[in-house]
Amino acid sequence: MSRLLQPLTLRGTTFAHRVWVSPMCQYSCDPVAAPGVPGDWHLVHYGSLAVGGAALVLTEAAAVVPEGRISPHDAGLWNEEQERAWARVVAFVHSQGAAAGVQLAHAGRKASTHRPWAPVQGSVPVEEGGWPTVAPSALAHGDLAVPAALDADGVAGVVSAFADAARRAERAGFDVVELHAAHGYLLHQFLSPLSNRRTDGYGGDLAGRSRLLLEVLDAVRAAWPDDKPVFVRVSTSDWAEGGWDVEECVQLARLLAEHGADLVDASSGGNVPEQRIPVGPGYQVPNAGRLKRGAGLPVGAVGLILDPLQAEQVLVSGDADAVLLARPLLSDPRWPQRAAVALHDTGAVAWPAQYVRATREDVPLSTPR
Repeated sequence: MSRLLQPLTLRGTTFAHRVWVSPMCQYSCDPVAAPGVPGDWHLVHYGSLAVGGAALVLTEAAAVVPEGRISPHDAGLWNEEQERAWARVVAFVHSQGAAAGVQLAHAGRKASTHRPWAPVQGSVPVEEGGWPTVAPSALAHGDLAVPAALDADGVAGVVSAFADAARRAERAGFDVVELHAAHGYLLHQFLSPLSNRRTDGYGGDLAGRSRLLLEVLDAVRAAWPDDKPVFVRVSTSDWAEGGWDVEECVQLARLLAEHGADLVDASSGGNVPEQRIPVGPGYQVPNAGRLKRGAGLPVGAVGLILDPLQAEQVLVSGDADAVLLARPLLSDPRWPQRAAVALHDTGAVAWPAQYVRATREDVPLSTPR
């Protein structure tokens, strides 16, 4: 059996193998008729990834409060209508034998922006459906609107909102929650000295800058069933001078393990426009390996992992315990099934009965049925 296609158990949840869907924003909710509510697009999108054989389907960032959305078209999990809509998606994902996870998020100063394919970019004005943004400090991200610095009540509200969203995720049937502390969104903004200039207990040294994330993790862990895992997505580096780096991230990962995190999902970048990222195949894997070896908890690797043999090597080398795929699954939702063939381990990935005729073990495709 290949390493990539071996089961992995975290707490009381066993994933059939280690090919997982990375969270990918879809920007496809109706911001007027049903703000934050996943619809048919989400059912078909996530359903196709489950049909394709992924062991874990992680959703896009689901905002824990309305003002935490990246764009007005983002999904959320701050009310019961959204909870019911997600339950529909989860039920189908489960029907295909996959686990379902939700990424809980707050975009902070990168909120209230136009979705990527809009004819204009930047912040959405309030009169056009946008809203004022918040952050650890009143520092804008590039040309986006200047956010308001969160006060003590605002910080406490963020913690409560994440915990409430976790409770809704449990009722919707999710198997995993992932806290989004990467890509320059609110929890990452607190971690990085480039975006956090606070002088209170939530700024300064690593203990202060990581305080909000650890409080959120504690609150979510208390609200979430003990037998279900909590993941944390981190940016291992800002890729900018004076910013958050992998050395501090290793220290953070140790703290996350102490506070009940079950896996660190290791990404990078996103916090400042001046970042310089050395993009290439598997470019984030070395930092994932540093977290795994330095923190002693399971790690997921992501970022231009394109080929089944490449993914297998990431795990064989000990750099990660699972791989999370994004764009490769958009172009080929059946990547996990293809990987099973490439790694000569076809029994490890489920095929829907309706599609079994396409496998090599079945009768020739020319045989009429």
